[in-house]
Amino acid sequence: MFLENFNQLLADDMKAVDKVIRDRLRSEVVLVNQVGEYIINSGGKRLRPALVVLSSHAFSYSGTQHHDLAAVVEFIHTATLLHDDVVDESELRRGRETANALFGNAASVLVGDFLYSRAFQMMVEVQQMRVMQILADATNVIAEGEVLQLLNCNNADVDAENYMRVIHYKTAKLFEAAMRLGAILGKADEKTEAQAAAYGMHLGTAFQLVDDVLDYSADEQETGKHLGDDLSEGKPTLPLIYAMQHGSPEQAGVVRAAIEQGDVGKFSEVLQIIHETGALDYTRQQAMREAELACAEISGWPGSKYKQCLIELAHFAATRQY
Repeated sequence: MFLENFNQLLADDMKAVDKVIRDRLRSEVVLVNQVGEYIINSGGKRLRPALVVLSSHAFSYSGTQHHDLAAVVEFIHTATLLHDDVVDESELRRGRETANALFGNAASVLVGDFLYSRAFQMMVEVQQMRVMQILADATNVIAEGEVLQLLNCNNADVDAENYMRVIHYKTAKLFEAAMRLGAILGKADEKTEAQAAAYGMHLGTAFQLVDDVLDYSADEQETGKHLGDDLSEGKPTLPLIYAMQHGSPEQAGVVRAAIEQGDVGKFSEVLQIIHETGALDYTRQQAMREAELACAEISGWPGSKYKQCLIELAHFAATRQY
């Protein structure tokens, strides 16, 4: 029900954003068009560009630059997906073959670079140094998050604080930037802009926490990815960290070995330990806490259908099953 209302509220705006995406995706190089179109058309919730739109409307912005910046945010996100799938050697995303599985690693990396550079061309056109600063900083932090995650792979000693740092850098930073961009376009004051950014950070954190839960609990048909992908990549996510901390020494040893070896063959055994220790419930609770913190940040904003949508979006992010 929420997604229907969400899509209906933003239908005209997202149609305009899609037009910008398609217009600016075009290249004289055929392979760029093929890979770009494939990944852009592969579905997804488009939450990050939608946040630019929601935030700008919450501050009564009436121009068209929110569509351009929403497209920029989507290009940056898509570039990270292309690079991510190469690094993770993923073969499935949103129920379809990944671009690297279809076109090869080299094409995915290079088209990802094209999307990054096209995003920077577009942000220059907005002619606001503050906008460029936010997006340049966000892109840099996301890259740092990718490297941090790489360093954490197969490391069973990663603690919750280190794990949350990766989430804040790799995932939540772009949510934060998207909300901040809308506030800037709407000429929000410094305090309100900071609230918008904090909302985005908490929302992005909740979203990623639930993603990590779904890797051990979801219906593969709904998520479009294989269960256990995180384990096969040796990613020490919060469900695993919690299970090691609260399981028996024997259980902790099984989870530790699975992380260190990226042993998806132990998935069913690890899954049983995760359920027995309540790790998924705990991670869901943390996601809900982040959603509540997000809503608290914008509680003092003037009432509007866009503010209400942001509140409902936070709860959706923390409770979704796909």
